[in-house]
Amino acid sequence: MTYCVAMCLDAGMIFASDSRTNAGVDQVSRFSKMRTFVREGERVIVSLSSGNLSITQNAVNILEQRVKVNDAHDNLRNVVSMFDVARLFGDALREVKSRDGPYLMQNNVDAGANFIVGGQVRGEPPRLFNVYSEGNFIETTADTCYFQTGETKYGKPIIDRVITRGSGLTDATKCTLVSFDSTMRSNISVGLPIDLLTYDTDAFRIRAQRRIEETDPYFQMIHAEWGEGLRRIFAQLPNPEW
Repeated sequence: MTYCVAMCLDAGMIFASDSRTNAGVDQVSRFSKMRTFVREGERVIVSLSSGNLSITQNAVNILEQRVKVNDAHDNLRNVVSMFDVARLFGDALREVKSRDGPYLMQNNVDAGANFIVGGQVRGEPPRLFNVYSEGNFIETTADTCYFQTGETKYGKPIIDRVITRGSGLTDATKCTLVSFDSTMRSNISVGLPIDLLTYDTDAFRIRAQRRIEETDPYFQMIHAEWGEGLRRIFAQLPNPEW
């Protein structure tokens, strides 16, 4: 399992993913689930992946290889909108699943895979898409400005209570890390390190990209203060009178 979250705000975008993969309790590994494609001044594209690792890696590799081929076919370098970028990710998922899916099914291996894809192409605002395993996708709106994939249920209540479209990137980053801490507290299949990326609207370059390890002092502070704060607020709640 994994946990990924991305937010599309007026101020910019947040992308974060854990790096734990597991095929049983004795087969735990680290793989980054974040990939970036940047042409400074022209486009920034970020993807987060969950599900079958071989499916998502192959899909991303197909997209990256097509960027390197100088031809007229649509690729991440020449499409004119983030909608087209999401379509390319969906098509790549379908291509890999059509090739490998039947063989995985023969061995009862789940071929499900998802992407969260976002960024900005010059000429339009930042946009964020959730690309489903079947290759179709949806986009964030003013009412729903973030997407999660993987082990989503523990971090969702925190984001729902804090984040709006008008939230600043600093608050969004803090909320994202709290959602990861809560998820890791309740599910051992999600774990550090966390890959975190922030992007400012209309910057057309990555603002910051950081890998948060177990020894990161800020994340250690988040873990301690959030847990203690919840216990303190709980203790202050009035007792029921019935």
